[in-house]
Amino acid sequence: MRQPLLISLALAACCAAALAQTPKLPVESNDEGSIYVSPNLSPTEKAATANGGTLGLQRKDGSGAYGGVDTSGSRPNYSLGASTGGDVSFSAGAHTDGKENMGIKAGVMIRY
Repeated sequence: MRQPLLISLALAACCAAALAQTPKLPVESNDEGSIYVSPNLSPTEKAATANGGTLGLQRKDGSGAYGGVDTSGSRPNYSLGASTGGDVSFSAGAHTDGKENMGIKAGVMIRY
């Protein structure tokens, strides 16, 4: 009886971690949208280390753009992207470390 409960709790914790988003700290906000900073933090036992971050623009209709750097690896990894707003939102982004690690991504989000 205890084993199914433990398995359910572990599964719920994994799902919550997968759905968690990095915090977006607003720098400036008005009626049109907001400019935010999202730091890339690595927590330790006593402190947190900043390994780059993202600067982005988020509008009220869901459209936006971002650019950032991640310095947690052996080489800095740069990224940028944008998305449209509305009920059918298209997004695209790219990342590279300037040498061999590079990629692109694209997606469609349908809101109902």
